[in-house]
Amino acid sequence: MKRHALSAFAGILLWLALAPAQAVEILRWERLPLAVPLVVGQDRVIFIDRNVRVGVPDSAAAHLRVQSAGGAIYLRASEPLPPTRLQLQDVESGALILLDIAAEPAQDGQPPLEPVRIVDAQQSPATRYGGETASATEAAAPDRQVRKRETPVPVVLTRYAAQNLYAPLRTVEPVAGIGRVNLRRDLSLDALLPTLPVQARALAAWRLEDQWVTAVRLTNTAARWLDLDPRSLQGNFVAATFQHPNLGPAGQASDTTVVYLVTRGRGLAEALLPRLSPIDASVNLPPSGAAGTAGGASDEK
Repeated sequence: MKRHALSAFAGILLWLALAPAQAVEILRWERLPLAVPLVVGQDRVIFIDRNVRVGVPDSAAAHLRVQSAGGAIYLRASEPLPPTRLQLQDVESGALILLDIAAEPAQDGQPPLEPVRIVDAQQSPATRYGGETASATEAAAPDRQVRKRETPVPVVLTRYAAQNLYAPLRTVEPVAGIGRVNLRRDLSLDALLPTLPVQARALAAWRLEDQWVTAVRLTNTAARWLDLDPRSLQGNFVAATFQHPNLGPAGQASDTTVVYLVTRGRGLAEALLPRLSPIDASVNLPPSGAAGTAGGASDEK
């Protein structure tokens, strides 16, 4: 594997491997109040990616804790609240976003509520996950088509693939330009991790510009824990990210994970190293040469 390509994204993708495990619900602001339910005693995080002021009615102020930092709002109700409307005001533009909240007691076995991300309905959602942006110079020169993405393409592809496999479908935010690509179901991946006792099977693949991401399921076949290291992968990859850092013993719930492999200019099948097999040199000799060799051996005897 090209280690210099992996090292360029190692820091980002190690963090990214854990990020998809926390799903985020997407709410689009279309000038209609957004419903945000709360659970008493639990924080609900709202990502809005802008500096806002939060207006809280006096009737709810004593029972609702509101904190804002770095484009995120944290809401926590200390007791049940009836439907209450909050106002989020953009500090720079003055624009308002309305939230309808209501807090109910926690139910037994109820999972924590997902964080919420509020996006503008008129804004392309792909801007945060690799959308193209033009500089002032490019805007002044319409003939120039060179654009730069805010997020590296391997990060965009890996996050999108992980969300499609692990997150609820309603939380998967579309990214302009990403498309599903056909995948060979009979693709042999025996040489992908030759030093580990795992079975590898390709699940799905997506493409953005000239790069592909392929999700490969890994299953442990040994009765011991296995540590997963991107440096053990064999192939020509731009980046690689494991969904989990290790695999549990075979037969346990933790014995399976997914690795996301990013390739440039070609799919996974063309990026794998060729498998080595025993070679019989005599097969490539011309018939006369092979006969002469046999005769010479007989003369020496």
